Amino acid sequence: MTQSTDSAPLCVLVDVTHPAHVHLFRHAVNALEARGHDVHVAAREKDVTTDLLDALGHEYAVCSATRDGPLALPREWVWRELTLYRYARRVDPDVVLSHLNPAAAHVAAAVGAESVVFHDTEIADAVERYTLPFVDTVCTPLEFSRDLPGEHVRYAGFHELAYLHPARFEPDPDALREAGVDPGSPYSVVRLVSMDAHHDTGADGFPREAVRRLVDGLADHGDVYLSTEGALPAEFADHDLPVDSHELLDLLAFADCYVGDSGTVATEAGVLGTPAVRYDPLDADLGNFDALADYGLVASTTDPEAAVDRALELAGDPNAGRRWARRRRDLLADKVDVTAFVVALTEEVTTA
Repeated sequence: MTQSTDSAPLCVLVDVTHPAHVHLFRHAVNALEARGHDVHVAAREKDVTTDLLDALGHEYAVCSATRDGPLALPREWVWRELTLYRYARRVDPDVVLSHLNPAAAHVAAAVGAESVVFHDTEIADAVERYTLPFVDTVCTPLEFSRDLPGEHVRYAGFHELAYLHPARFEPDPDALREAGVDPGSPYSVVRLVSMDAHHDTGADGFPREAVRRLVDGLADHGDVYLSTEGALPAEFADHDLPVDSHELLDLLAFADCYVGDSGTVATEAGVLGTPAVRYDPLDADLGNFDALADYGLVASTTDPEAAVDRALELAGDPNAGRRWARRRRDLLADKVDVTAFVVALTEEVTTA
């Protein structure tokens, strides 16, 4: 059953090229459809992107897939431009929603659609040069540290609050129990990324020796669950995730501690009120993490050994969870339901 809307029904194309983008737009897709709009999703085969879409019941068209090799990424993006253009010609969108992505911006311009881009990473300026000249509206959190060209809209939130705001998410303890995890028992979550994103050039992830000390130390305080991009190293096989990818947020919500080199998962932990430590090998000045540090929700460090020490301290602190819950309440009092913002903006851009 659809809800009435003051705007005429729109055709909206949502481009998702990373698992985080599935979460960013997942509730907006449902809300736009519920308001009578025709929504299409273009996906990329990367990590668990399509697994998440399948688990959430979203229909989608795969327009490209990751490949190995030194020229794999530029070749993929050329192919994505072509396949996404063909798909857009077929569905004829009024609006194209995407995370910072040249292909989506170029295709939107080519088919005459409004391009709305969400962006939260200040160090992605190389990709900005190929994207923003073709964009109608770029949206960033308030804390984004640079002014961007064109129509730059700032909102009081983080991407992660599109799916982790209390209006959109309530962690499910039964999902964990079915996976053999007691949500009331102490455990920690570790996330390690491959550091092959365009904004990670020249960076290494968590050193293996530090990860070993981290996992061994956290194990003194409870179970340790390790999430990686790609295959889990054999030495950590006993710490494999007990849940499917779409249940990782439930696991993170009940954890006593999160530590890793993933900025996205660190932010997710922070807005969920899970004590979080982020290893930042790039020493990047990112507004989101400045804000999360101000609220006392995420501690960032460029020193892997310091990250390990801080994580072990938090895992052994029985009062950390209560402190983080209070800090989360302070954060939520200042921030908006980002999905509601996405939906309202999508309907507004075609009438401006």
